[in-house]
Amino acid sequence: MDISIEINNRVAQREKMWAILIDPGKTKAKELPQLCNLINKSSCDYVLVGGSLINNIEFDNFIFSLKKNLTKKVLIFPGDNTQISSYADGLLLLSLISGRNPDLLIGQHVQSSFKIKESGLCVLPTGYILIDGGGVTSVQYMSNTLPIPKDKYDIGAATALAGVQLGLKYIYLDAGSGANYSINSSMIKAIKNQASVPLFIGGGIKTQDQLEKAWAAGADIVVVGNAIEKNNSLINLLNTNLTWN
Repeated sequence: MDISIEINNRVAQREKMWAILIDPGKTKAKELPQLCNLINKSSCDYVLVGGSLINNIEFDNFIFSLKKNLTKKVLIFPGDNTQISSYADGLLLLSLISGRNPDLLIGQHVQSSFKIKESGLCVLPTGYILIDGGGVTSVQYMSNTLPIPKDKYDIGAATALAGVQLGLKYIYLDAGSGANYSINSSMIKAIKNQASVPLFIGGGIKTQDQLEKAWAAGADIVVVGNAIEKNNSLINLLNTNLTWN
């Protein structure tokens, strides 16, 4: 099944999901089999792959190795327009709508459009919104944009709504890799109330309690990355497959 249809169907059934984010620049090839084994045994629903700064990594080969070892579906979460691989199940085509950097609103997309078409990837048009996570994160620095202040709920909601009105099919709220704190429930609720599309939440998630608070506030897919990079055993401590009434 097309991964976008799968996600939309699960959201329509009010399922709550979570994903693991893998940064190829921080993951050694020899570590992949063990990491994939842990992920396969876990309750996670999807694996996202990408990073703000990837040096000397053959992205296509990395995705191929993942798919060879994983039973979970893989979505590319691109840090730039070189992070494309036909081996993945889909691509979150991110437009950084919280910033005013034209390169990340449309420029990178123009450069990669033909390559994406040729790849045959399922494309998920996604409004990417940075929310202040309490420090300067890699994505903030690399994107040269300011995040939305964590308590400016009206700005967050208006930004997400504008993205949906422009035709974006998904919204991804991110506090950034290694954020000091995760996105608060009030911001998630404000955005979900205005943007009736599947909602990803990432950045600063470290515990089951944070997962459940994000889900309860309106998140559909919660993404955990940095915490698992530091402690792989966390993979099997987190649970999913919840339905919200």
